[in-house]
Amino acid sequence: MPVHTSEISRGNRGRGVGLGLALGSAVAFGGSGVAAKPLIEAGLDPLHVVWLRVAGAALVMLPLAVRHRRLVRERPALLAGFGLLAVAGVQACYFASISRIPVGVALLVEYLAPALVLGWVRFVQRRPVTRAAALGVVLAVGGLACVVEVWAGLSFDVLGLLLALGAACCQVGYFVLSDQGGDAGEAAPAPLGVIAYGLLVGAFVLTLVARPWGMDWSVLGGGADLDGTTVAASLLLGWIVLIATVVAYVTGVVSVRRLSPQVAGVVACLEAVIATVLAWVLLGEHLSAPQIIGGAVVLCGAFIAQTSAPAKGSQTPVAHGVGGVDGLDGRDGRDGADRAGGSDGSGDSHGVEGERLSGRGTAG
Repeated sequence: MPVHTSEISRGNRGRGVGLGLALGSAVAFGGSGVAAKPLIEAGLDPLHVVWLRVAGAALVMLPLAVRHRRLVRERPALLAGFGLLAVAGVQACYFASISRIPVGVALLVEYLAPALVLGWVRFVQRRPVTRAAALGVVLAVGGLACVVEVWAGLSFDVLGLLLALGAACCQVGYFVLSDQGGDAGEAAPAPLGVIAYGLLVGAFVLTLVARPWGMDWSVLGGGADLDGTTVAASLLLGWIVLIATVVAYVTGVVSVRRLSPQVAGVVACLEAVIATVLAWVLLGEHLSAPQIIGGAVVLCGAFIAQTSAPAKGSQTPVAHGVGGVDGLDGRDGRDGADRAGGSDGSGDSHGVEGERLSGRGTAG
């Protein structure tokens, strides 16, 4: 089946939108630490900040949960998995790990997730990946080592490292489940329903872990120091809830749908770079030369990875004649095209229109 120019153009536009959303998600997630640190220094426990973040976002998304209540019946496992792994698991494991090992080391281990995603795609799903995508992951992880200055202090704590690795594994669940979340019902609004219920599940789990009834609520009524400037604690909390959680999760999940878990995962590594830059500008935590170089390496790795694999719905093969709708399945280009549009051109259950709405091809 010939590949039409309009379809290629649509795929390129889809990738461009997906990359923009992934970058937006990285910026939103990256800003969470800058807003959370003053609250922690003002007297809130880190785990209580996480609970406020997730519970507040769950309340914001509650109307969407009601609207998509059919998902509870149709996709209970997906909702539970997203809430446990993508929301509660990542947050709880990360904050537990930094209580035992340096923050930089924990962050580096957590952002091994893109490499783990690539391993999931290659060895679990048995879908080939290009050398360029693997090189992008290696560069991104190496750059992160410079950004967080891992050599500045490593205390080998087995439990702490295992907790950080647990955060990385939970982040893999975030990317993989985000990629699978659009199979329920209406293609376009499904991600919002999955996120809403994921936040509700995460808030419930974190309530049991954080025990917020012992929190010092008076801190939220005062101010917090942001590099010498007093900012209302409620304003910082609003940023964490609305931008660093609601906007971050929505743009992140939709970007995975338009790209792929492995590509979106590498682009998400920019979160560490963005967090470091924001800390420099807003908290006065200056960057060293190795951190600046490392940030540039992360950018190069993300660029190489995203240019090595086409967006979902694209007909372009990844490499060596590997074709298909997402360019990552083991079939040839014709079979992938037939899978996307149907051998008679009529399309599958979603069809071309479904791909246009969600940016998604067939499920991996």
